[in-house]
Amino acid sequence: MTDLTSTVVRLKLSLLSNGLRQSGGRRAAFVVSAVVAVLFALLELLGLLALRGNAHAEAVAVPGTAVLALGWAVLPLFFPTGDETLDPTRLVMLPLRPRPLVRALLAASLVGIGPVYTLLVLAGCALAVAHGAAGYAVAVLGVALALLVCVALARAVATANVRLLTSRRGRDLAVLSGLVIAIGAQLVNFAARQLGSAGLGQLQPVADALGWVPPASAVAAVRSASEGSYGTAVAQLAVTAAGLAALIAVWARSLTRLMTAPDGSTLQAADAGAQGRESGGLGRLLPGGRTGTVMERSLRYIWRDPKTKAAWVTSLAIGLIVPVFNALQGTGSVYFACFASGMLGIQMYNQFGQDTSAFWMVAMTISSPRDAYTELRGRALALLLITLPYTALVTVVTAAVLGSWPRLPEVLGLAFAVLGAMLATGAWTSARFPYSIPQEGHKNVAAGQGGLAWLSIFGGMVAAALLCAPVIALTIWLNLSADGASWRWLLLPVGAGYGTALTLLGLRLAAPGTAARLPEILTAVSKG
Repeated sequence: MTDLTSTVVRLKLSLLSNGLRQSGGRRAAFVVSAVVAVLFALLELLGLLALRGNAHAEAVAVPGTAVLALGWAVLPLFFPTGDETLDPTRLVMLPLRPRPLVRALLAASLVGIGPVYTLLVLAGCALAVAHGAAGYAVAVLGVALALLVCVALARAVATANVRLLTSRRGRDLAVLSGLVIAIGAQLVNFAARQLGSAGLGQLQPVADALGWVPPASAVAAVRSASEGSYGTAVAQLAVTAAGLAALIAVWARSLTRLMTAPDGSTLQAADAGAQGRESGGLGRLLPGGRTGTVMERSLRYIWRDPKTKAAWVTSLAIGLIVPVFNALQGTGSVYFACFASGMLGIQMYNQFGQDTSAFWMVAMTISSPRDAYTELRGRALALLLITLPYTALVTVVTAAVLGSWPRLPEVLGLAFAVLGAMLATGAWTSARFPYSIPQEGHKNVAAGQGGLAWLSIFGGMVAAALLCAPVIALTIWLNLSADGASWRWLLLPVGAGYGTALTLLGLRLAAPGTAARLPEILTAVSKG
């Protein structure tokens, strides 16, 4: 009988090679990603080696190992299609037992760019704190154990969530990967600033705590062995081995349940329960007539459609992160809160693109500019249900962090004016420059419509900034005027009123174009 481990490893290699044969672009992307990953790993390896002999080397190496393991745990949730062998349900019809299958899949997990990158970084973490023969000997064993913990962690997470990851809702998680990257970049930037001002010493308590958490405990064991604390090193290696054994046990149990239990996601009872929950009273809380119907449809798009949901979550998160994180770092301004208005106002752009080819049902209900105005007004009101309170929340939080309470009214008024300008230009560009949003894949613009999308969004943003010029000029004048401080509170009602007027004017101007261009809009949004 052919050894199962070697068979699965060969299967993994075949999947990689066959995938590269599909197109030259895919081969080029693989080569570029491999080269970039190895270069980054080598740079990190050199950086960690440069820390040898530094008093704070452990404070970097041990938390770095923990962060690396965290990445292995999270990435399968956002990139479930990156490795076909992460889905063991493909093997469900084969007569395989869990234990041999676990060993085979664990070995297959060591094939790829990710394991090579992880191995180089883990080697750098271990060598940064290794000294003497005992330290190097423990480093070899510690790196091997840490690498196995990382891949076993990824396998356990993927297997436990494979039903989710292979469903449409699971694929929605991949769309949110940009949000994770954006938040992570802000966190890294914030942490780097803090470390730059306070030094690496403040990471030592974190390293001491993580020294007993696998797989970081494997690197901590290298430091203990280098210092002659052989008992502590053995205990930390034992903790890593125990963690690996626990992960494999959890993985095997999930694998057994997955390979033997039916898929409950297809049961009619679940669908019936979901339909019962969806028939709630959202409509009773909205206005009557067409306006309420359009608002409810738009809100359901935000909740159900993967691309629309991802765009909203990203805008909400980044709209809060940019002003608040800059305020926490001491480099921000309370006026940065207007960034949230801009991010949320973008959601008004390309309103009909999210309908795709189903826009024909909307077009059938529009027979006059009045119908088009009611349609656009309902969509704008649905956005305002979320954007108005969220803009106020971001402004208040930013003012609280900076302690700029006297400027809260003027900033809030300016933020409302920006939001109104974005809604006005978004309604107009939705009718003049519609484009299709593909339902499959990660692209948010159909092929050949990229220039149209850029023109719509950035042209509208520039126009919105120009429309806000009177409020911006009034804000500057009151701040420069000697007696302006006592009148700055007027910017709140002025900005709110001006934003409302811009929104209504934009809807009025967009309605005739929408009613007149229904065939062109349907053609444009149906290309995806």
